[in-house]
Amino acid sequence: MTDSRAASAASTPTGSTRTGSTRTAERSPWPALWALVIGFFMILVDTTIVSVANPAIKAALDPNTGNLDNVVWVTSAYLLTYAVPLLITGRLGDRFGPKNIYLIGLALFTIASLACGLAPSLEMLIAARAVQGLGAAMMTPQTMAVITRTFPPQNRGAAMGLWGATAGVATLVGPLAGGLLVDGLGWEWIFFINIPVGIIGFIAAVILVPQLPRTAHKFDIVGVVLSAVGLFLIVFGLQEGEHYSWAAWIWAMVAAGIAVMALFIWTQARSKGEPLVPLDLFRDRNFSIANLAIAAVGFTVTSMALPQMFYLQLARGLTPTESALLLIPLAILSGVLAPFAGKLLDRTDPRFLLVPGLLLVGGALGIYVALILNDAPIWMFLIPSVFMGIGNAGMWGPLATTATRNLPPRQAGAGAGIYNTTRTVGSVIGSASIAAFMQARLEANLPGAGDAGASFGTGTLPPQIVGGFSEAMGQSLVLPIIVIGVGLIAVLFMRRPSVIRPHGAPRDAAPAAQAQAAPAAAGE
Repeated sequence: MTDSRAASAASTPTGSTRTGSTRTAERSPWPALWALVIGFFMILVDTTIVSVANPAIKAALDPNTGNLDNVVWVTSAYLLTYAVPLLITGRLGDRFGPKNIYLIGLALFTIASLACGLAPSLEMLIAARAVQGLGAAMMTPQTMAVITRTFPPQNRGAAMGLWGATAGVATLVGPLAGGLLVDGLGWEWIFFINIPVGIIGFIAAVILVPQLPRTAHKFDIVGVVLSAVGLFLIVFGLQEGEHYSWAAWIWAMVAAGIAVMALFIWTQARSKGEPLVPLDLFRDRNFSIANLAIAAVGFTVTSMALPQMFYLQLARGLTPTESALLLIPLAILSGVLAPFAGKLLDRTDPRFLLVPGLLLVGGALGIYVALILNDAPIWMFLIPSVFMGIGNAGMWGPLATTATRNLPPRQAGAGAGIYNTTRTVGSVIGSASIAAFMQARLEANLPGAGDAGASFGTGTLPPQIVGGFSEAMGQSLVLPIIVIGVGLIAVLFMRRPSVIRPHGAPRDAAPAAQAQAAPAAAGE
């Protein structure tokens, strides 16, 4: 309990308003983390569950076009409204308490899920998904902020191991649950299932998550507007570029988005008050590299699912459930191994887990490409699923722990917001980029594939176009391979963390350096 009191003291900045009793501050942080994990799991499942339902959604709500970009907006709208507010929602958690912001976000997310399931058109579904993304943006930074503020640095590996296991398993359970629900009850139920889960998560958070000390923050409205406009211009340009034959105005839109983001960074650097993004956090090399790597991971995980599921369902004739069952080794291995990876991370250099983890993910994607291009037997797709599961266990938790290990408690919300923003921005750009790349490869392998008469809705494709379609999907997976390679190169430049629990040290025993640092942190 000594460390809990020290961590609590360190997390109380000057001028903050303390809420909750000393008893609350001293209680074990694990029940609160488990309660938050319920909502976090639901958010990430919704990021991937739609991938397996995309063909069914397209057949139901957009059956008369051969353009895949339209239905991909069901994912991109969610990710876009998820990414943009994360910077400010992290600060909202610091200002009004992570528990309060989390509960508001969870309620909004659950209500929006109901609207998604009841949507009568593709446009209404996209709009409801955008609201769902806003609720997710309010929830996500609070999970990491609670870990950062309640677990001492030398014990965060185990906590982030649970966080990483949740992230890894959710991205895999999404397609599995999606397949079962789409086949058994219809695509609407991938959203209806969130309602009971959301209610359970809300009750658990009310009971188990403590009220933590609050910190007054000024909110950079100009920064929020600039980041939102810049990101929207870039994503929309990438998403719709192929549809509009990469017209000059599309390129102008992307260029304008990049310019606006550059202006955003400039304003953050020159801010006299409290910037939306405290750029001094990036002076920590590991924080900067972890952010670059998680953006690559977000890009890869989001982009790899789309061509895989379209190939398995349309070229090979598998049902959503059958295609999702091929991910079972991935889900099991990632969920089982991630907590062990987190405990190991408390005692070792994160590169010892990250380098092999990212290598395995990239290698598994390479195997997927070879299997697709060679029309391999379906059972062989279980092989890369095994490697992908092991790689995921060494990827999610270690990156999150490395990013947050050296964060001062007063910047927990800002740091968590930045980290989750970069992860989600990577996912947004991955979703937009893979849509454009898939469409480009379809046009190259099946000229005229974007015409209205070419339908890629549901069911097995005609034999005469299966070959070209498979080539296009296999070639599309090269893009996430390249991006995960960038993440791998980045983590090679990490430094060994200064706070690592010695071998044999008790889990609740902080190093002397941490015990000395707590009073200093409290006085900041």
